[in-house]
Amino acid sequence: MGPEALAHVVRPLAEVFNPVAFPQLLVGLASPDDAAVYQLAEDLAVVSTADFFPPVVDDPYTYGAIAAANALSDIYAMGGEPLFALNLAAFPDDLPPGVMAEIFRGGAEKVKEAGAVIAGGHTVTDREPKYGLAVTGRIDPRQILAKQGARVGDRLVLTKPLGTGVITTAHKRQVVEPTDLETAVASMTHLNRSAAAAAAAVGVHALTDVTGFGLLGHGHEVAHLSRVQLVVDFEALPWLPGARRYAEAGISPGGTERNAQYYGQWVRFEHEPPGWKNSLLHDPQTSGGLFMAAAPGQLPDLLSRLHALGETAWVIGTVEAGEPGTVTVRDG
Repeated sequence: MGPEALAHVVRPLAEVFNPVAFPQLLVGLASPDDAAVYQLAEDLAVVSTADFFPPVVDDPYTYGAIAAANALSDIYAMGGEPLFALNLAAFPDDLPPGVMAEIFRGGAEKVKEAGAVIAGGHTVTDREPKYGLAVTGRIDPRQILAKQGARVGDRLVLTKPLGTGVITTAHKRQVVEPTDLETAVASMTHLNRSAAAAAAAVGVHALTDVTGFGLLGHGHEVAHLSRVQLVVDFEALPWLPGARRYAEAGISPGGTERNAQYYGQWVRFEHEPPGWKNSLLHDPQTSGGLFMAAAPGQLPDLLSRLHALGETAWVIGTVEAGEPGTVTVRDG
């Protein structure tokens, strides 16, 4: 579902549940973020999320692993620790049981890598396969890393290269280079666990992950909730191999246009970009990296910790005063 339609559908729910009546719900519809947080004690809260989608690759095991890593990422993006997960699946009647088993195995082994456990799930019949997880974790409510909190002067850090949407679309059209797909798969199956640990240790001001709404969509969310403007340097952005080439050839997933139509109202360009560049900036990501706002004084420690844990990281922009919610793209 596109961001505009989603906002229209979800908006009435916020009117049903008055936040005053649910003070233990620290993060929910009233303050949308990557996962919900419900406080149980002074130092303990439950963090919960759910995510599932159709296949982005052909191999069922790899698809399961990607979907699981994507769902787990929302827990990490809040600074939480996943505890257990429930499978969410929809399969056609004629899908071989062995294929279903491989999807579940891919998801289970990724959950195990995260130090969590599969506790059950629910499966329905559908024409198109879909798989993902409902993940429950724990977090100290005093140490939530939310989207809001970015401060003027902060530096913006991204931990994975961009371009999974355009590359998986090239794969669906059977024009992808095998090495490009392999690199994208390695990125999508990589957990954000260590990157989140580094962010928590430093105490970054704001944190989210880059997924279906693309870099600019999730950047807008951070800017809007933090009441600031983000400035992104295009030349500083990391791209997966082949991403620019496929975009220049006019390849993009359907979600790109929906993202651009909705989030474009908050995007400002230093110079009017060519179509391929705009597409890449709105490219919906699957299991993307963490997007952080850190104080300049935190930056050396943050980058050092990330690199020591084997994580990639790029400084891609700054937080500035300006029209709240806007993201300005500079040519670098």
